[in-house]
Amino acid sequence: MIVHEFVDGNKPIMVLVHGALTPWQIWTPQIASFKEYYNIYAIALNAHTEDAASEFVSVLAEAKEIVQYFRAKNIDTIDVLCGMSLGGKIAHEIWKSNKLNIHNLIMDGAPLVACPKFAINIMIKNYKDIVHKSKVREAKVIESFKKHFLPEKYLDSYLKIADLMTDKSIENIVTSVCTGSKIEGSNHQSRILFIHGTKGNEVLSKKAAKLIKKYHPVTEIVCFKGDAHCYKAIYQPEKWVSVVKNFLRK
Repeated sequence: MIVHEFVDGNKPIMVLVHGALTPWQIWTPQIASFKEYYNIYAIALNAHTEDAASEFVSVLAEAKEIVQYFRAKNIDTIDVLCGMSLGGKIAHEIWKSNKLNIHNLIMDGAPLVACPKFAINIMIKNYKDIVHKSKVREAKVIESFKKHFLPEKYLDSYLKIADLMTDKSIENIVTSVCTGSKIEGSNHQSRILFIHGTKGNEVLSKKAAKLIKKYHPVTEIVCFKGDAHCYKAIYQPEKWVSVVKNFLRK
């Protein structure tokens, strides 16, 4: 894991956690929009580091490592903890652990509910296929990736990640993501924003949002109808930033 720091002076802290097969640079527009108001820490998760290979073990292991990073810096309060997809699930585990004081928890497309076993196996196969074909730069896969998953400007960073990613990390990522998180009531005082779309696997995010709202009624849910997984955050970041800024102003 590598943490990229955008720190200048004494400001509240924002932590950004990306999704699976996604480089940390996906947060570049958000960093530009929020760095005036926050000291920002953008996490590059294990198996998503560009210059040296690293292994992803589990969501819980990533959450623990992030907590340890901030504790080593004598930081115990995070004003905004934000994660998309896999990063949203990791953010949820950090928040649940109560090891850091989280003022605002923002999750976009966080898959907090369990998937059927057959779906996990299909997803592992599909992810391996994408990564293997990315390693050999298969043109059809690259073009599909740019169209449906990641803007072209982040492609070089993604390919560096793919080149180093192992099958074991892929298996661990998918299995860990698709295992449901325990969602229950607590004495957390954090404000929560849950963002999701309506296409494809966003049905899982919608279920997760309802469960979070059930146990934490102060949760604010924003649904982008017609959007695929984390679409606004990735392809229309200015609209995503507007929603988040409005939430934080409250």
